[in-house]
Amino acid sequence: MKPVLALVGRPNVGKSTLFNRLTKSRDAIVADFAGLTRDRHYGDGRLGSRHFIVVDTGGFEPDSTTGIVKEMARQTRQAVAEADVVIFVTDVRSGLSAQDADIARFLRQANKRVLLAVNKAEGMQESPLLAEFHELGLGEPHPVSAAHGQGIRSLLEAALEDLPEDEDADEDDADRPIRLAVAGRPNVGKSTLINTWLGEERLIAFDMPGTTRDAIRVPLERDGRRYELIDTAGLRRKGKVFEAIEKFSVVKTLQAIADASVVVLMVDATQGVSEQDAHIAGYVLESGRAVVIAINKWDAVDAYQRELLERSVEQRLAFLKFAPIVHISAIRRQGLGPLWKAIADAHASAHCKMPTPVLTRLLHEAVEHQAPKRAGSSRPKLRYAHQGGMNPPVIVVHGNSLEHVTEAYKRFLEARFRAHFKLVGTPLRIDMKHSTNPFTDKSA
Repeated sequence: MKPVLALVGRPNVGKSTLFNRLTKSRDAIVADFAGLTRDRHYGDGRLGSRHFIVVDTGGFEPDSTTGIVKEMARQTRQAVAEADVVIFVTDVRSGLSAQDADIARFLRQANKRVLLAVNKAEGMQESPLLAEFHELGLGEPHPVSAAHGQGIRSLLEAALEDLPEDEDADEDDADRPIRLAVAGRPNVGKSTLINTWLGEERLIAFDMPGTTRDAIRVPLERDGRRYELIDTAGLRRKGKVFEAIEKFSVVKTLQAIADASVVVLMVDATQGVSEQDAHIAGYVLESGRAVVIAINKWDAVDAYQRELLERSVEQRLAFLKFAPIVHISAIRRQGLGPLWKAIADAHASAHCKMPTPVLTRLLHEAVEHQAPKRAGSSRPKLRYAHQGGMNPPVIVVHGNSLEHVTEAYKRFLEARFRAHFKLVGTPLRIDMKHSTNPFTDKSA
């Protein structure tokens, strides 16, 4: 699973700037989930082929006992509990403070691997000012400049060096079980569904999951196919109950989605589609995962509520139009057969093999049916297509002036490809590779 790096430090040392640098986007994942203050942000980062999750926290005052500062400290403790590595951010220009010493004491007791990042150190790699940070007792300081990008790569390499590489979710072999994640907001029935699938109370679900990050993977065999259920529901093994900090662990859900072959997105029919549901769905799409929408507690709503619910799915989850929708009741074991079929179809679609001659023929037929719009004096010319990847499927189209192909035309092509290969439940990405004329702009 993706490793988690938590950024911790007192206010105004540059944690958010470092977060932006590591994720390359402030808006990567903003956690608006229930019970979560906006002082904690989650983002995806990458170093070469290594992917990781970054958690940005508010200013940390470990000993605070009142008000918003206490709440921010609670948030930071949760981030540390979830993290594989903590990056303690300090400021070389303002020097060490008593608050830095308090935070260092807390981190030493937290039993986590901690890297000390001394920020705002552009051009100060050899500065004697760095020496005083040894006093924190957290090992060698890493001088960095989040604003200028200096020292960031070596900091990340040090953070990731002892962590196992996450398996590539794109490389599902025929022998490997289908990795299945059940995602959704709290109390939609995720754990009930998993226990129903397992046919026994193999796991006990608690409304308030603890701070442990141990991923629970449960093997399951059905109709000769092997599956591996990945916990996002806050399930705990019997006898392993931890003190609750918050109702919903965002990190566990993001990791499970990224690690899955297929995601079952559960929606509560009695509550409709919320912003949280749309947010989780957006991350599933961003991760390129196959997805099935399971509307739970369908037996508990009347015809009018069902109509309203279907309208809200159309509006709020419009970007998941390719996902099959299955109505279920996990507690009454209703709709589980169609759900398993939708999961199998989505997995097969995500790993569909599309021969180049077939793709090229479909491309030419689509152009004959409806040519792309002209751009100035030229019209984009689509020559041939081939498959560029699986899980999700990627189709690479080659030709000339393809930068002028509109998004609407790409959707038209996508619909033609989907219809021919009967793709359901998986995103389909179309990548335009245009050739350039080597003789243009040579007059100079």
